[in-house]
Amino acid sequence: MNNADLFEAIQYLEKEKGIDKEILMDALEAALISAYKKNFKSKTNVRVDLNEETGSMHVLARKTVVDSVEDDQTEITLHEAQQIDPSYEEGDIVELEVTPKDFGRIAAQAAKQVVTQRVREAERGVIYNDYIDRVEDVMTGIIQRKDHRFIYIDLGKAEGRLPHNEVMPNESYEVHDRIKVFLTKVESTNKGPQIFVSRTHPGLLKRLFEMEVPEIYDGIVEVKSVSREAGDRSKISVHAEDPEIDPVGSCVGQRGQRVQAVVDELKGEKIDIVEWSEDPVVYISNALSPAKVLSVLVDEEDNATTVIVPDYQLSLAIGKRGQNARLAAKLTGWKIDIKSESVALEEGLLEENHEEEEADSEPEEENSFE
Repeated sequence: MNNADLFEAIQYLEKEKGIDKEILMDALEAALISAYKKNFKSKTNVRVDLNEETGSMHVLARKTVVDSVEDDQTEITLHEAQQIDPSYEEGDIVELEVTPKDFGRIAAQAAKQVVTQRVREAERGVIYNDYIDRVEDVMTGIIQRKDHRFIYIDLGKAEGRLPHNEVMPNESYEVHDRIKVFLTKVESTNKGPQIFVSRTHPGLLKRLFEMEVPEIYDGIVEVKSVSREAGDRSKISVHAEDPEIDPVGSCVGQRGQRVQAVVDELKGEKIDIVEWSEDPVVYISNALSPAKVLSVLVDEEDNATTVIVPDYQLSLAIGKRGQNARLAAKLTGWKIDIKSESVALEEGLLEENHEEEEADSEPEEENSFE
């Protein structure tokens, strides 16, 4: 590689790799200084002058002008300096060309190795900056390989790491599969940026709805909260400031197409869409959908509630292995204690006029999708 080729390579790297040319020029200069000192056993303080237009490289020894020289590697007498230029004074820096005849060959070899290293570091920095800005975003990638710790996913410029505790239990993952993942964090390490992704994070559900529901993307409908037990069931609460907008209907879509697209991406995970309310009684009642709620008793001091449901809906409100109540509590941020109507009457928590209400009706599951 001659000098002209080296400068052309730098221009190519800036254009194709997006690496700042100044970073590469600094790396090249450092490489040439190192090569000079190593190959010519010099301790002189030197600077390398690089001329892109002519493709030339010059090594310049930098010496301080002094009255009496103690180290001829770094100093020059005032008399000698003024022979070069009469305007020199003590304390000035004189630059003398010391470029060896065969320096080009040695320099190119050394520069190639050091510049390659700096290029790699710069590329890592570019990749880190690209992906750190996409934390908490959804990306699509292709599974490349697997080991006992991670599933490795090609994300384009970099490889994402999907830990086994972040995979969905109802999914199987095979090499070459294309999947959507939620980017959780990016770490800068000596081996380059490490990118971690998830399939179980609640943020994945939120971002998928943003992708499918234009009203969420445009800010007309807001996702207030998400609670998720990945691969099984999730709840999402939504709100619209405009009373003319139906936030739940917007998320469901015509004939359920929007929510079904999210369900399909999550391989059949059940999704309950509920309307958020600043009134905890209304919000918690909605969150326990599809169960019907008779009453919600709020203890604001302990951030706790007691929810009373018809006897025949107690198991529905609690859910299988307590899942419905657990998800509702995560969604709302309130502790939820569910009691049947008969128990509430015995404990004096409910008035008698609730006892006969809809004892034989069936629960509705209109906002639950799978």
